[in-house]
Amino acid sequence: MSSAIAGRRYAVALLEVAVEGNFLETVTEDLRKIQEVLAGSHELVLALKSPLINVDLKSKILEEIFRSEIDQKTMTFIKLLTHKKRANLLAGVIAEFNALIDERNGVINADVKSAVKLSDEQAKELVNSLSARTGKKIRARMLLDENLIGGVSVKIGDTIIDGSISHQLEMLKHSLLAEPA
Repeated sequence: MSSAIAGRRYAVALLEVAVEGNFLETVTEDLRKIQEVLAGSHELVLALKSPLINVDLKSKILEEIFRSEIDQKTMTFIKLLTHKKRANLLAGVIAEFNALIDERNGVINADVKSAVKLSDEQAKELVNSLSARTGKKIRARMLLDENLIGGVSVKIGDTIIDGSISHQLEMLKHSLLAEPA
């Protein structure tokens, strides 16, 4: 079984248990804290992935780091993951869990590239337009890309909406080259 599939299964199981047990907010916050620590500690990530460090030591390391930071229910899940020899999946499980929460809340991520920085009003108008188009809440990540010349390019999942001038010029070039002389 691939790591991504296993990570998703653990995330689904954790989400189901947290919803049934009515402690979803607690688990979500705990996983956010763990994610921050993992993002800031390359050594911890390497230790969790290392086949040279045994399961008990990995469990002790995680318990020592997070004992006073997270709820006991979340710690029990982390220990289970570790004892199933899946501690290396922790970051992936958290990412999958966050994706499931977004899905549950009707939130989708969008990467918005623009040639110039959009004003707050322009960004808000664009997000509202995307939200109306998709029927979901949009979490937009605004990026600058001077190669666009002008306009914006939006990526939502596998869909790209390219309203950039560079894209329009490229399409014009292709149409001019395709026409018979």
